[in-house]
Amino acid sequence: MSLPPSRDFPSQNPGPNRLPVGQLLVRLLAEFRRELLDAADGRGYSDLRPAHLQITGNIGIKGIRLTRLAARAQLSLAATSELVNELQALGYLERRPDPSDARAKLIFPTPRGMQLLRDASSKVRELEEAWGAYAGEQRFEAAMQTLQDILSATRQARQESEGER
Repeated sequence: MSLPPSRDFPSQNPGPNRLPVGQLLVRLLAEFRRELLDAADGRGYSDLRPAHLQITGNIGIKGIRLTRLAARAQLSLAATSELVNELQALGYLERRPDPSDARAKLIFPTPRGMQLLRDASSKVRELEEAWGAYAGEQRFEAAMQTLQDILSATRQARQESEGER
C-alpha cells in the first residue's frame, strides 16, 4: 500500500497554484542541479555526477577537513570520503597536510577544481538572473531573503533547543 502524495491531504494542500513547501524545495533543487550539470557537461566536466555537487557546493577554496566538509554537505563521513576520493581521482581535489595538525589532512580544489568552481559560480549567477526574470527581480530577491530568514531562524531555534537538553 502506498500513501498518496502530500498534496492529496487537505491539511497539506497550499492551494491550486503552489506545491507544498517540501515538494517545491526538492523540485527546485533538482532543477538547479540539472541546470548546473548540463552546463558543466558543456564546459568539459562530463565526468561529474549529481552526488559530486554536494561536495563542490561546500568545499570552499581555503582547505577543509573531511569532518567539516561532511557536516557542511550534510552527508555521512563515509559518503563524503567516497565522493572526495572520486573527485580527487578525477583531478578536481587534492589532500594536503594540515599545518595546524600533522595527523590531519585538508582538502583543496586543484587548478581544475578551481576552474570548475569559477564556472559553477558563473552558472549560479546566470540561474539567479533567469529565475529572477521569471518571477520578477524584486519578487525573486524577496523570496531569496525570505528563504534565508527561515533558514537562519530554524537553525537558531534548533541550536537553542539542543542547548536546553
